[in-house]
Amino acid sequence: MQDQIPVTVLTGFLGAGKTTLLNRILTENHGRKFAVIINEFGETGIDNDLVTQADEEVFEMNNGCICCTVRGDLIRIIGGLMKRKGLDGILIETTGLADPAPVAQTFYVDADVAARTRLDAILTVADAVNLATHLDESHEAAEQIAFADIVLLNKTDLVDAGALAAVEARLRAINPTAKIIRTARCDVDLDQVLGLKAFELDRILEIEPDFMEGDHAHEHDDGVTSISLHSDVPMNPDAFQKWFSTLLRTQGQDLLRSKGIIDMAGEDERYVIQGVHMLMDGNHMGPWPEGKKRETKLVFIGRNLEAMNLREGFEACKAA
Repeated sequence: MQDQIPVTVLTGFLGAGKTTLLNRILTENHGRKFAVIINEFGETGIDNDLVTQADEEVFEMNNGCICCTVRGDLIRIIGGLMKRKGLDGILIETTGLADPAPVAQTFYVDADVAARTRLDAILTVADAVNLATHLDESHEAAEQIAFADIVLLNKTDLVDAGALAAVEARLRAINPTAKIIRTARCDVDLDQVLGLKAFELDRILEIEPDFMEGDHAHEHDDGVTSISLHSDVPMNPDAFQKWFSTLLRTQGQDLLRSKGIIDMAGEDERYVIQGVHMLMDGNHMGPWPEGKKRETKLVFIGRNLEAMNLREGFEACKAA
């Protein structure tokens, strides 16, 4: 048992701040070595490029959800990691549409995984601005809260006291036992989220009595799809900002998540955009990594995407 590697599952709905939290963990001076597994919903991976990679090894799982179609990949990756020495923990960042139950189940029903790892905690990042909407529209958002050992209530700086109290009341109604930590930009003491031995199987069995019985069927909302866009031609900064801003303003209700790394013409640094519904944050991320070609990768996750003419708008932003 003492050789079991602790595993922390980072979950939370689209755009809540999981990658921000992951970067905080990886950049803190804690002296521990983690392996990182990232799962993304779309066929093009963005989060892997957004993660600060120090000495950590990052494994990417794209074009499928960790709780269903690529769950076998998760088992294979963990199997390989268990053969390594000097690993202090495994961090798994799920797609924002993942049901945590099948992911957690992996650490009990697969004999090899169960023998060499232990599920330390399910850590759910919740978006204080959009959580109420996500809970109303998505059963995954509710499941992520229900299975959480710790809820990081993020973006608290963007809501007033009354709205924050209402959000916490909804969290407590779903999960009265989880520890709730209020944060802005996932700024949290790592001792509050890692190495807690917080996962309790008995509590999960109260929520889902058949948790240990075979594979869990998980059906995603068929209306939620993703579109990935790519270009080796730089973007015109003015044209791109105008198109993207207009898109969020007019279609933001259906755009659950938008994120990308943009090669802006005339700029030396990568430009990173993060959008959740109508809110958008854009920042320069530093120079392009040595040996990595300049390119633009953009991913949208939402409803009615085909009607938004995303590809046509994107193509029109390319620099002449």
